[in-house]
Amino acid sequence: MTSSGASPVRYALGGFVTMAVAMGIGRFIFTPILPAMMKDLALTAGAAGVIASANYVGYLLGAIIAGYGWASGRERRVVLVSLGISALLCLVAGFSTTILEFIVLRFLAGLASAFMLVLSATIVFSHLAAANRQDLQALHFGGVGVGIALSSVLIVITGNYGWRFDWFGAAILSLLGLFAVMYLLREGPVRTGTDHKEPPLRWTRAFLQLNIAYGVFGFGYIITATFIVAIVRANHGGTEMEALVWFLTGVTAAFSVWLWTPVLRRVGPFIVVALGMLVQAVGVAASVLLPLPVGPILGGVLLGLTFIVLTAAGFQAGRALLPQSPRRVMAVMTAAFGIGQIIGPLVGGYLANITGNFTTATLAAAASLVIGAVFAYLSRQ
Repeated sequence: MTSSGASPVRYALGGFVTMAVAMGIGRFIFTPILPAMMKDLALTAGAAGVIASANYVGYLLGAIIAGYGWASGRERRVVLVSLGISALLCLVAGFSTTILEFIVLRFLAGLASAFMLVLSATIVFSHLAAANRQDLQALHFGGVGVGIALSSVLIVITGNYGWRFDWFGAAILSLLGLFAVMYLLREGPVRTGTDHKEPPLRWTRAFLQLNIAYGVFGFGYIITATFIVAIVRANHGGTEMEALVWFLTGVTAAFSVWLWTPVLRRVGPFIVVALGMLVQAVGVAASVLLPLPVGPILGGVLLGLTFIVLTAAGFQAGRALLPQSPRRVMAVMTAAFGIGQIIGPLVGGYLANITGNFTTATLAAAASLVIGAVFAYLSRQ
């Protein structure tokens, strides 16, 4: 059990910082740094898509590996080591020059971010449950958005010195995060002694439809999440506009879980997934159909308002369909989501290469989100 009344908040803050480093910086900082890298290293959109996909391959593999029992009893240690490795990978990225180097670095960063995501949630959620403070899970997830917003501020501060200093700054922020988490997450997860083997998954029509929706969500959101700052750069929006779009994405993401909670309670997770995908589709399409600054700003805001909520509500919907196998549900849905994420940047980068802009790729992402919303709606029971 938690040791004091303040402990649940401390653990939620530890999760908050871990998510800020793991996702907001370690995983998503590539987005605001990408335009300068493309210009300086003469990277095509296709090459950028391959580098981005390498990160999502690492994330998918890491999420699957983290789901096994090898980390039991050493969750805190693995989280701290992963935080240190994430900082080191950002540092090395600042010295790198070739596509192959960035592919390897982003793959390893994906592994580290997945370990931090899965194992920090194991620690934090167990202590929150023991204290009956599940409401603080929103604070834990809010770290993703704050990390994204912080990365945009970092780019503004280091922008005059080139993209390499962006990576160096990310390394410093990640290292500071490591020290904070060492203090905030002082123990591993609460052990209840009730662990048991879950029954095999039953592949009902509803669960299949939900996984299709979740995979399509991974495909649709990641194209914009990878290239939205590059879209601003391609339309000559300026570095201030690039930073603003990404900053607003992060700020809205930080508050999104709280904003959607009343809707979730009223209509349930299936409708939230369907509605969230439609809202996101509007933003994705707006990012290329509406002129600067309205289009990218609206795209960033609606992306931030939906992607964390969709991730969490999707898992909640899966557990509602198969409540006896929550970990197996999470593993399968993470795989579906991860496959969509891997394919998205590859398709987006390829279409950008052959068309000369991001419009076709982005509209394809928006259309896929609408299709995914239909599957999510059909999966409800």
